[in-house]
Amino acid sequence: MKFDILHRDGAARRGTMTFVKPEQAARGTHLGEETPDLWQVQTPTFMPCGTYGAVRGLAPDRLRAAGVEMLLGNAFHLMLRPGAETVATQGGLHRFMGWDGPILTDSGGFQVFSLGDMRRITEDGVQFRSPLNGDEIFLSPETSIAAQAAMNADVVMCFDECTPFPVDRSAASRSMELSLRWAKRSKAAFEVDGFRSAFRSAAKSAVNSTVNSAKSLFGIIQGSIYEDLRETSLASLVEIGFDGYAIGGLSVGEPKTEMMRIIQHIARAMPAEKPRYLMGVGRPQDLLESVRRGIDMMDCVMPTRNARNGHLFTSRGLVRIRNASHKTDGSPLDPACDCYTCQHFSRAYLHHLDKCNEILGAELNSIHNLHYYMALMAGARAAIESNSLDDYIDRVYEAWE
Repeated sequence: MKFDILHRDGAARRGTMTFVKPEQAARGTHLGEETPDLWQVQTPTFMPCGTYGAVRGLAPDRLRAAGVEMLLGNAFHLMLRPGAETVATQGGLHRFMGWDGPILTDSGGFQVFSLGDMRRITEDGVQFRSPLNGDEIFLSPETSIAAQAAMNADVVMCFDECTPFPVDRSAASRSMELSLRWAKRSKAAFEVDGFRSAFRSAAKSAVNSTVNSAKSLFGIIQGSIYEDLRETSLASLVEIGFDGYAIGGLSVGEPKTEMMRIIQHIARAMPAEKPRYLMGVGRPQDLLESVRRGIDMMDCVMPTRNARNGHLFTSRGLVRIRNASHKTDGSPLDPACDCYTCQHFSRAYLHHLDKCNEILGAELNSIHNLHYYMALMAGARAAIESNSLDDYIDRVYEAWE
């Protein structure tokens, strides 16, 4: 991965992330050599979540039409079903899901956090029962990295413990220190091909397999709402050395003011030449405020999850399509939107589909919400280029009112 910053507006950055496509990487081609076969992601960017190797209800062509350039896949869920080995035998996650673009895989730390009493955390890793069938499973920095490499992810996340909230300082410190020790092990595993050999062998049976080593590894900053712990975590991760740095452990129940305080504090201390990734944060206003504070990458299930529940983001604010007021409304969902949904269907039709629990309704809603998120980020990028980000955000907020 190559990261270039093209313009700055205050703390906000406008840049590009460039990746060698798997077919090129499998032939030994690296960035810096002459090759036209590249993926480029414009930043700041939002990554939809393809948790099980799919963004729910949307085929890859719909994602591209919405402006999506990069996806998130979840190593935890894909390890459980269909299994990392299966993905490897199909030529890696890109080929398996038919996505012609870069993929970042989450290590599973947040999903382990979500298991609650079903998991037991030790120095070695996490023992838990599969939520699918109750089988005993062990997840460690080494097994997480191996699974992500087998899936041929373009960006791999180190394995961490997501600190819960509320949490006292001493518990947050212990959690952060454990994540740092796991980060060192993740880096060591990433650099040792032995963890990938079994998956490469399995992949040889696939026709024209393109499975190869993962390309970039990101460290994850922990420390809850304690600024000094966040600083310690970041400094230690920089000493280990990663290709990018993520802010983890936010949007887990803390007040929004606390979340933004931590983003503001730690983002400006993160290495300027590396991508900055805010994990699992996704309300439109959160995206804009994070970009304002220097964040380059974000992900969340919110646009598609909210779409399936009839909560639609528009240039004029949130629309709850299930409300009876939309039953006979023949106007488009958002007159300012040029997505497929808004260009072809009325609010009355979307309301009808939702009432009937028709799957097309969830698809059309998801098309719109993702298009809205991508347009919001495109607007932010253009505003940074013209040194007008603050004005752009003010205009967005005013239109919502």
